[in-house]
Amino acid sequence: MTELRGPVRIVGTGLIGTSIGLALTRLGVVVELVDADPETALMAERIGAGSRLVQVEPQLVVVAVPPDHVGAVIAEQLRLTDAIVTDAASVKSKPLADAAALTDDLARYVGSHPMAGSERSGPLAGRADLFEGATWAITPHEKSSPDAVELVRRLAEAAGARTVELSVEDHDLAVARVSHLPHLMSALAAGTLVDAPSSHLELSGQGVRDVTRIAAGDPRLWTQIVSANSGALTGLLEQIRGELDRVLVALGKEEAGEELTSILGQGVSGAVRVPGKHGAPHIDLVTILVTIPDRPGQLARLFADAAASGANVEDLRIDHSPGRPVGEVELAVKPGSVDQLVGVLTERGWAVHR
Repeated sequence: MTELRGPVRIVGTGLIGTSIGLALTRLGVVVELVDADPETALMAERIGAGSRLVQVEPQLVVVAVPPDHVGAVIAEQLRLTDAIVTDAASVKSKPLADAAALTDDLARYVGSHPMAGSERSGPLAGRADLFEGATWAITPHEKSSPDAVELVRRLAEAAGARTVELSVEDHDLAVARVSHLPHLMSALAAGTLVDAPSSHLELSGQGVRDVTRIAAGDPRLWTQIVSANSGALTGLLEQIRGELDRVLVALGKEEAGEELTSILGQGVSGAVRVPGKHGAPHIDLVTILVTIPDRPGQLARLFADAAASGANVEDLRIDHSPGRPVGEVELAVKPGSVDQLVGVLTERGWAVHR
């Protein structure tokens, strides 16, 4: 059985490359850091992601460079080493095609994609636990050797992730649905705010924050990502365009209710299919609202009181009230826990709304 012993060479020390390095070094794996920008590699080294000075042949190379360069670096590392090579790019078809145009020796290459990240970028955003509990896609192609697939699986598991194996094409359609399309929709919604009057923005609530949060990603990086996955995205965008046309037609009618209800209901049906915590099936939760003063220590007190109730808080979010020195914390719990949570919080002086 193929084991991950190291050394591991990481080419590209941004958020993902640095986080992989941090995850491996805490397990005692020797990690070599390589980056076109020496200062970036130095920062990753200083926070413990590995060393720039490893002088031994790697067992595994992880390519974590921007999408436009992945294929060329894969081919280069296959030529320079006898190591198994993988990459962490969020699109798999283009890197494979680019590498295949440069080399026929692809048996030691298998693509992969850790489904974890952040709006932050660079090595200082790296975390050793970034992949804990995350899904890590492994995408073998027809020439990938079984040893290469197994070693990449061991890499993902060493970083704390659970693995799923997909074809290259299926992976790209999947990430178009669950990552790239949502990012584009978020960017389009956020773009309508650029010229909005301040008086409109003062009405912002948690809804607009939820929808626009991921639009804050690096536009240059996301241009490369969505361009590389244009084939899968085009079909989905055409589907969205069709639905937008339905909305516009419905809004132009005097009686738009039935059509709009159908469209919105389709959204509900899709939303409940998104897996819940730890990848478990979606479960219906009850949300209670707690008014909380905007003062130090209040959030910690609320969490302590919620824990004292014995209810397990499945999810939460915080919404600040514009112009008021208070906020609202939404606590989501299973239906059977609602009464005990509300009872304890009310007894301890919290303003609770179901």
